[in-house]
Amino acid sequence: MTTESKVKNLRREMTPFEKSNTKSSIWQIVSTIGPVLLLWYSAYLSLSVSYWITLPILIIASGFVIRTFIIFHDCCHYSFFQNRLANEILGNITGVLTLVPYQQWKNTHSIHHATSSNLDKRGIGDMWVMTVNEYAAAPFMRRMAYRFYRNPVVMLGLGPIFVFVLSYRFNRKGAKRKERLNTYVMNASIAILYALLCWAVGWQAFMMIQLPIIFVSGMLGIWLFYVQHQFEDSYFENEEEWSYVKAAVEGSSYYKLPKLLQWLTGNIGFHHVHHLSPKVPNYNLEKAHNSTPPLQKATTITLLTSLVSLKFRLWDEQNKAFISFKQFKSSIQKAKHETKPMPSPRASIQGE
Repeated sequence: MTTESKVKNLRREMTPFEKSNTKSSIWQIVSTIGPVLLLWYSAYLSLSVSYWITLPILIIASGFVIRTFIIFHDCCHYSFFQNRLANEILGNITGVLTLVPYQQWKNTHSIHHATSSNLDKRGIGDMWVMTVNEYAAAPFMRRMAYRFYRNPVVMLGLGPIFVFVLSYRFNRKGAKRKERLNTYVMNASIAILYALLCWAVGWQAFMMIQLPIIFVSGMLGIWLFYVQHQFEDSYFENEEEWSYVKAAVEGSSYYKLPKLLQWLTGNIGFHHVHHLSPKVPNYNLEKAHNSTPPLQKATTITLLTSLVSLKFRLWDEQNKAFISFKQFKSSIQKAKHETKPMPSPRASIQGE
């Protein structure tokens, strides 16, 4: 069997798992958004007792916000419901709850899937990745900007506020009318919802509850997106060598999480399955993985091993692996040492 035939067969094997189940989808809504509302109210009630009681509630609520985002994510792929309009309606509602504009994210995320791991088509819907050669040739200020962007404190500390509170409030350059209008409508909906909550519980209580939820859920969301594509032996190729299936199976990891965290994150750890077939709803991802032996060969990372990815900064095209800035610096010093000209015998004699 040729490679092309294997690729077609692998994608065809996903077909049985692509059909959504209305009962499963509705139950997921109830078991996700219901707890978000209940935990939010519980956090409000706990403020009168102690904020130390409130904080654990907010952390748990943040986990359910991540799960809400996974529902939003499926709606963007039209995989949560069979009905297109139902996906659109729920996608906009969950987008308001997670502060993510539906049309904008749906469009950029589609580009991400179509270009993931393609070195010639980076820049939309993905994280900033520079190759070793690009970084070596970059001017000083661009290098500093890249180092700032890839710093874990910036990515996970400032990133949640910048991305979810600020960046998503604006339309991207070149956005079409439908996308622009949707961003305006969603911004207005968020403003109305937040104004009503401030009126109901007071702005101080609202800020004490909502800001930690936004920060923690945003930090977890960025981490999940980062770690599932940034692992040592990931896959990146130029356009002429790039393969959609290889980008899915080799360029996306299987993030093997404890069952509770797997449930809270909506099975998104099976990211290789999702990239192979975005039409598979999140509650079918594990089934697809377990039923398809080739997918079980995807790079598996755990909570512990995933922490190593924090040191990965540059894609080494020659060795097909991520490296750290420290490794890059060492390779430059080694190259300079190897190319340094040896003194001639005559120069040595004259020196003596």
